[in-house]
Amino acid sequence: MKKTNTTVFLKLKKKLSKRKSIGMKKLTILFIFSFPFFSQSQIINVESIRRVTDTVGWSGFARLDLHLIKNRNTIFGISNRIRVQYKTGKHLWLFMNNVNFREANSQKLISRNSQHLRYNYRFDPKIALEAFFQHQEDEIAAIRFRGLVGSGLRFKLTKSEEYKLYLGSLVMYENEKIVEDIIRTNNDWRSSSYFSMSLFPKENISVVSTTYFQPRFDFFADFRVSSQTTFTFKIVKNLRFSSTFTYLFDEFPAANIPKEQYRLTNGIVYTF
Repeated sequence: MKKTNTTVFLKLKKKLSKRKSIGMKKLTILFIFSFPFFSQSQIINVESIRRVTDTVGWSGFARLDLHLIKNRNTIFGISNRIRVQYKTGKHLWLFMNNVNFREANSQKLISRNSQHLRYNYRFDPKIALEAFFQHQEDEIAAIRFRGLVGSGLRFKLTKSEEYKLYLGSLVMYENEKIVEDIIRTNNDWRSSSYFSMSLFPKENISVVSTTYFQPRFDFFADFRVSSQTTFTFKIVKNLRFSSTFTYLFDEFPAANIPKEQYRLTNGIVYTF
């Protein structure tokens, strides 16, 4: 399926590049600019919305995109991205929702969605208890279903407001259904450790980088590594430009899925 989807996408891109009209160029730029911004990693990074951890009450952002391109082919897409945080006293709730669907001539190119809910209880100025639930589907990565539940500790390593360092150590249970020649079901206990760095060199600029390491307890050689770095600067009060580089390594992916995946994305984000 991966080879078929890649072939279709390359053919469409080649055909689009041959269109010389100004209107067609604008549509192509819109498609290329928007398409990667909503693609997802197999390991979901929740650190990018912790930049306002000290803010009490609600914060976050939401975006909905519909794409329709008509030339020799018909390309349709819908993307939805929501980040919501609520903080009060020692309690912090985080919710993330991602939906990304693309099709060309009624043939699916991408079908991905995920939801993540996380709770933090800070019982010490530098230590918090974390618990999370996650649901994920990713047709490109051959993930029919992945459900996660986990808990552990999060440590704040610095006091500075110009830069923040965090270390997390959690245990999670994973239930997933992988599509190969048949549907393979995995039920595993994994460690989910991460290191997060947030830099604020200026008031309108932030750099957030997080790296996750998730090995199986019973087979340590089966591990996943995910690293994501996001550079953001404020355009106006609630509008930001964001550029993100994501790298994923999975030692035992589904059949025909590469071990390494990476991408560079750019987008405009509305925050509240």
